[in-house]
Amino acid sequence: MNQPPVVEWTEADEPRSARWRSENGAPPPRRIVIADDRTKADDAYKLACEGTALLWRGDFHNARQLLTALARRIDRRPRKAPPADVTQAFHVHRAAQNHRARILGMLLVPLDATLAVPLHRAPDVREACARAYGPGEPAAAEAAGGTEAPDPTASLVSLRELLALIGANEWRKKGVEIPALDGDRIHPHYGVFSPARGEYVDLVAEAPLPHDELAFDIGTGTGVLASVLARRGVRRVVATDQDPRALACARENTERLGVAGQVEVVEADLFPAGRAPLIVCNPPWVPAKPTSPVEHAVYDPGNRMLHGFLSGLGDHLTPDGEGWLILSDLAEHLGLRPHAELLDAFAKAGVTVLGRLDITPRHPRARDASDPLHVARAAEVTSLWRLGLADRGASDPR
Repeated sequence: MNQPPVVEWTEADEPRSARWRSENGAPPPRRIVIADDRTKADDAYKLACEGTALLWRGDFHNARQLLTALARRIDRRPRKAPPADVTQAFHVHRAAQNHRARILGMLLVPLDATLAVPLHRAPDVREACARAYGPGEPAAAEAAGGTEAPDPTASLVSLRELLALIGANEWRKKGVEIPALDGDRIHPHYGVFSPARGEYVDLVAEAPLPHDELAFDIGTGTGVLASVLARRGVRRVVATDQDPRALACARENTERLGVAGQVEVVEADLFPAGRAPLIVCNPPWVPAKPTSPVEHAVYDPGNRMLHGFLSGLGDHLTPDGEGWLILSDLAEHLGLRPHAELLDAFAKAGVTVLGRLDITPRHPRARDASDPLHVARAAEVTSLWRLGLADRGASDPR
């Protein structure tokens, strides 16, 4: 973990400083004022819009109520009709999301050296914080033999991020039921994309296996696809990722599911060494800039992972093997990646389409007509492209 930057403010006429924690890489606020149970929502909203952060010193539950009040003020602003052009609508939607996140991120809470929140009625968040930030430091009292109290404001974090950590930790403990694993659960770690939307998992569970001796799972994340392949009878699966959180998550899940003897989780940027008769990849689906750790599984600037996977297949796929590319066409409906660009990428990589399996989304947003991107979401199809080296026979790729 990199050392967090330092944030400074004045409190009770004294200069103060603490570590600044932000998983989405937001810079430390330039100005901080103290807020408590007497702070009015309208005043807090005005300060947040001006770029002033509010460090909460009151009741924790009241801080949550203030955050909700701030969200209502953002959401009740007059909304313009979304642009007719769907690509422009996407960029406007992303800008609105970022604006909302910036304003809500201005409400801060303190963490002490043990990663506890020293506020009245605050929940115990130490486990959730430690799983995201790493273990807390020993309390100053313990380090000094019990003669000193720990620093009550060792670091600052936005309340919005803290609530996300709490929610992620609950999902990690509860897990996500995966029908393709006979109802067994995958437990996502913080910052690792959850397989709650499972259409792509179903595709991997249903596609005909070309071989069962070896498979590579590129960008394994939670390890869900590697586990599905192992449960389907693939004798050895090499699952790769370069995110330490994903590597730890995949190892934990494969151990819990009883497939750790078949699945080897290794750190690699895309491919491991050697060749395999089956190589599976579910890259981020939308070529746009991510703004938080978990968004790296959704947004891929310049289609880096997609093109990296395709260009590397020739060096890692056996002559009679198959590369399974799981990809949504949402980017096509948003005007961010033309369909012809994908087919051209296949040709440049020297691979040919052996077949394709399609599935439509089941998530509620696909049916939400109020979503500014509803037209694109309603038309979305997720496909498993079965790719082979170019000298093999091909079907119509369209």
